[in-house]
Amino acid sequence: MTTTMNHISTPAYQKTSDLNNWRHFADMGAAATAPPKVIVKGEGCYLIDSDGNRYLDGLSNLFCVNLGYSYGEELGEAALAQYKELGYHSNWGSTHPRAVELASVVAELAPGDLNHVYFTPSGGESVEAAWKIARKYYKLRGENRWKAISRQTAYHGTTLGALSLIGIPEYRADFEPLVPTGGKIRNTRRVGRPAAETEEQFTAFLLDELDFRIQAEGPDTVAMILMEPVQNHGGMLVPPAGYSKGVREIADKYGILLVADETITAFGRVGAWFGSERYEMEPDIITCAKGLSSAHAVIGAVIVGDKVYEPFTASGVSLLHGNTFGGHPVMCAVALKNIEIMKRLDLPATVLANEGPFGARLEALTELPAVLEVRGAGHFFAIELMQTTQSGRSLTDAEKLHLYGDALLALPLEERGVMLRISIDAGDPVVCVSPPLVAGDAEFTHLTEALRDVLTAVSTVYADL
Repeated sequence: MTTTMNHISTPAYQKTSDLNNWRHFADMGAAATAPPKVIVKGEGCYLIDSDGNRYLDGLSNLFCVNLGYSYGEELGEAALAQYKELGYHSNWGSTHPRAVELASVVAELAPGDLNHVYFTPSGGESVEAAWKIARKYYKLRGENRWKAISRQTAYHGTTLGALSLIGIPEYRADFEPLVPTGGKIRNTRRVGRPAAETEEQFTAFLLDELDFRIQAEGPDTVAMILMEPVQNHGGMLVPPAGYSKGVREIADKYGILLVADETITAFGRVGAWFGSERYEMEPDIITCAKGLSSAHAVIGAVIVGDKVYEPFTASGVSLLHGNTFGGHPVMCAVALKNIEIMKRLDLPATVLANEGPFGARLEALTELPAVLEVRGAGHFFAIELMQTTQSGRSLTDAEKLHLYGDALLALPLEERGVMLRISIDAGDPVVCVSPPLVAGDAEFTHLTEALRDVLTAVSTVYADL
């Protein structure tokens, strides 16, 4: 179905975008031959472009539009009311009511004893702030710990500190040298491990590697271990049994802070308000953003408990870090309304209930020759595609780009009215499937039928290699 929007000139928007709008992570040189879609409207779980084409947003845009696109009026009314009352005030020497209220709401939802909330404008800046908090925490205790250990292929943001922590070499290369870290450890992707290895053995293998890395770096130099409860890059990597608890025990063994990057997994994405609670991670610090406002406002947060917060309460001590927009009153008002709506809809519980039937539909795609594995949780799944031919030969980079590039995957999906992300993280081809939390049976059917059609066609090409 298409909707005519005669007041929009698609070519004019595209030309102006090419001239002035420097898009993030975009190949701007390709814009002349492949101009970007211009999205003008959202309805429910769907996006509408300037030509009137409708697309199911199978990625929640950037894993962030948890509420979808039908609550703009309520969120806008909250923003307008705040603009009328107080359009801006910093959250520095003084504060304002919405920051106080939002901090209280977030602290109430946060797992364990995490109850102090430091507002930021984004997930990457939350990670940046968390690393600074960890470093300062140890200095206040008389220790000089500065290193952070993170995981391979993990993404944590693009500010220089956060960029240093991501485990995707091609994102880092253009900006090196970066901030020294404690190195990268293996993530929980199990593809390629010995077939006879039990889950318990795999967990032990991963924990032994983490312990070895800490010892190699020198435990008294490591400030924090940073990881997502379910890792996004690499393809929705759910931790094996005992892993999160084991990481917590190793962190305690060496007196290291455990930081959960919940930029994506917080606020219902994996069927709980916070993914670290569902996976029993027990972090000392949580970083979050995206779902805090369903991306309808620019806001993130760092959440800590009394253990981390207490040294900062001594007389004369300050965390010399901040920015103009952290805890912006209008952004806080929108985030408060977002959480209010999520509670009203009981979205975390709904997502958890959807996980089984939605996951089963996706799992059925593994019968196709080009599909290697389906994994994930909640509304956060990945379809990993084959990297070897049926005879066992590794696919070349050119063959991967042909099989899993726009021509055979992204564009045919869009022709069926579905937008998804197809990535080749560290050589691993993955289709990311992460619809808004308000998605239901109709959206799951649309998604999985489109995926089956397109991946069936890809499998035919794959079988000829």
